[in-house]
Amino acid sequence: MDALWLVIICLGAGMLTARVAHPEGLAASLNWWVLHIALPAMVLVQVVKLEWSADLLFPGAAMWLVFIGAWVLIELLGRLRGWSRSQVGALVLTAGLGNTSFVGYPLIEALRGHDALGIAVIADQLGSFLALSTAGVFVAARYAGQSMPISALFLRVLKFPAFLALMLALVIRAVGGLPEWSDQVLSRLGGTLTPLALFSVGMQLRFSRPGHDAEPLFWGLLWKLLLAPLAVWALVVAWGVPALIGEVSVLQAAMAPMITAGILAQQHGLAPSLSNRMVGLGILLSLVTVSAASFLI
Repeated sequence: MDALWLVIICLGAGMLTARVAHPEGLAASLNWWVLHIALPAMVLVQVVKLEWSADLLFPGAAMWLVFIGAWVLIELLGRLRGWSRSQVGALVLTAGLGNTSFVGYPLIEALRGHDALGIAVIADQLGSFLALSTAGVFVAARYAGQSMPISALFLRVLKFPAFLALMLALVIRAVGGLPEWSDQVLSRLGGTLTPLALFSVGMQLRFSRPGHDAEPLFWGLLWKLLLAPLAVWALVVAWGVPALIGEVSVLQAAMAPMITAGILAQQHGLAPSLSNRMVGLGILLSLVTVSAASFLI
């Protein structure tokens, strides 16, 4: 319960800070620390300690299912309802990619404990992050009428600090694990991720009336917060996935739309207002829906 209160307080503090005088570029600076220091440190610690099995491939695959499912559903609905190409592209990104790190890690820790973080990392790095860096970039370029070489996609993945940390963690596991002193240092650095990430998320939340975005917004949030986790839960039951791995996979599938996906959509001119509403409203609603999903499973 303490971890859940931390989520609420840090989000609220960020929202309040955004509305009063604060240093210029504060959110960007916090994001840099989280992405380049705290997240890689946490990935190293958690992945090195994780007990590996073939079942751990499921959390990453589940996040790809969420993305592909969103693409198929939104493309079909867009044609039936006459949504613009821009709206469809924005929804594929924000309804297909979940906030499985900045919001996902703190909520998973609050609802399933610290030991579940390693599974959450696999879902995020092999699932959401990899989908964003490859298929997500392709979707953004496609719906914006642009193109990107395959080599550029691979370069983006290989240069991302958390992905490099994941690869390094696999090597460290193979040679015997981390020394005790480095484990403690990395744990302290990784411990800064939750409060700083949530504070930054709170600073970037924006709300306004949906207007003509109301129908696409409804369907995008319906998939991301309800239908996607239901689809993953059905697979967990059908395939007999181990309890904790299955539960974390369902909860990560239920996470709010990814902030980075919303930024990617806006950078490509894909319905910026719709992208922002998906992220902002999705994060607030997910605090309720993810908690409800945790209780039900």
